[in-house]
Amino acid sequence: MPSAPAGPSPLTIQMHARDNVVIVANDGGLPAGAALPSGVVLREAVPQGHKVALVDLDKGAAVLRYGVPIGYAAEPLPAGSWVHERRLDMPGARGLDGLPMATAGNGPAPPLEGYTFEGYRNADGSVGTRNILAITQTVQCVAGVTEHAVRRIRAELLPRFPNVDDVVALEHAYGCGVAIDAPDAAIPIRTLRNISLNPNFGGEIMVVSLGCEKLQPQRLLPPGSIPLRDERGEAAQADVVCLQDDAHVGFMSMVESIMRQAERHLARLDARRRETVSASELVVGVQCGGSDAFSGVTANPAVGYCADLLVRAGASVMFSETTEVRDGIAQLTARAASPEIAQAMIREMAWYDAYLQRGHVDRSANTTPGNKKGGLSNIVEKAMGSIVKSGSSPIAGVLAPGEKLRWKGLTFAATPASDFICGTLQLAAGMNLHVFTTGRGTPYGLAACPVIKVATRSDLARRWHDLMDINAGKIADGSASIEEVGWELFRYMLDVASGRRKTWAEQWKLHNALVLFNPAPVT
Repeated sequence: MPSAPAGPSPLTIQMHARDNVVIVANDGGLPAGAALPSGVVLREAVPQGHKVALVDLDKGAAVLRYGVPIGYAAEPLPAGSWVHERRLDMPGARGLDGLPMATAGNGPAPPLEGYTFEGYRNADGSVGTRNILAITQTVQCVAGVTEHAVRRIRAELLPRFPNVDDVVALEHAYGCGVAIDAPDAAIPIRTLRNISLNPNFGGEIMVVSLGCEKLQPQRLLPPGSIPLRDERGEAAQADVVCLQDDAHVGFMSMVESIMRQAERHLARLDARRRETVSASELVVGVQCGGSDAFSGVTANPAVGYCADLLVRAGASVMFSETTEVRDGIAQLTARAASPEIAQAMIREMAWYDAYLQRGHVDRSANTTPGNKKGGLSNIVEKAMGSIVKSGSSPIAGVLAPGEKLRWKGLTFAATPASDFICGTLQLAAGMNLHVFTTGRGTPYGLAACPVIKVATRSDLARRWHDLMDINAGKIADGSASIEEVGWELFRYMLDVASGRRKTWAEQWKLHNALVLFNPAPVT
């Protein structure tokens, strides 16, 4: 075997003492002939983040990473072989019966007291991290008119209201041409309703309707659905502009009507001021996208450590992405605070299993070409790295898609793994701050909520220096610990929540579209 050319010392990462593979940590990977710290010599070049067999693996032998089988060798793999998706057979999904139910015995950790941020207190008791006017739309048909109005509001009105951060249109592709009475239609409808009530919008409910759509304003926001009171103490009502009203003569009439209504809402929002509130008022959604093999080594463990800090501070933390935690279901049900919560988690997994089966796909459809290029062989390996961003706290509750959060602590908010749909559903749950980890890199952002992006690798943080907010790659480099990066993220979150700092996505105004999850038929 040829000797390896001179270069940096080979660096590898082993996640568990039982593992029979390691991943290559060196930027650019390692060449054939490189001798690993274990003494194993590479039989072929292996890219960064990809796995190397530490021992001879017979065909059918379990390949262990994170101490669990992530696959079975599809062919004999001598020590030093590159172990990738084409050389692995994926394990079947864990059944949903016979699971450990609330057996982990994790009691509450010591409280973390004294941490605060400057937020906007709302009439319903929630707290916003931003002060935004949101314009809800009942149907995609009105999107063009609303977009035109929003451009004018930003240019002509917003400068007069310096305490308002932005005006955003809650555009979506739903509202008509759908089976509005189908049972699963409840998901997109409650999602849009609850996004309209997000804490970052200050309780100002403004709606633009076409008039003939299936999702009528009264159905979207029925009486009593807005948990707010007006200045007279009466139940708040949605402020609706209907484009088909006879009063509108021409396009500009519609736009000016939206602008007149917006001005009233902007004036009320502008009168609000930040006040010091406990860190317990944070509602944080954690998510990963563009994942690689380092996601479960650096960024997600650091986010998990930070999630535990947030729970100790009394805050609310949501983790999601059903297909990306499905293979760790036994870990999750064991961590449930009660058997009832464990059963609720099983219910959501079973619903999603059936949803995928109706589409004649399974969970293996989740893994992307970029995931595989970054070293993740299949959804099992991806799930083991994804689940760690939930930390170690007991799971206090489970939300079905589109539901609103009603308790503190750690929650599993069931969502698809799609970045855009997951973020949309976490906004509906009441998220006021978002943490997003990435290894391959993504400029993802949300108009409704600050998004803090955490890079898994220092090379990504260097190349995307004005897109990544936190570099967790320092953990792999050995220049910082998981705990140190977790605390760095925690303190950065308090600064962002207070408006003292803006994330890169906010600075560049990088805003991905809202994508409603609609499992119901389209007519």
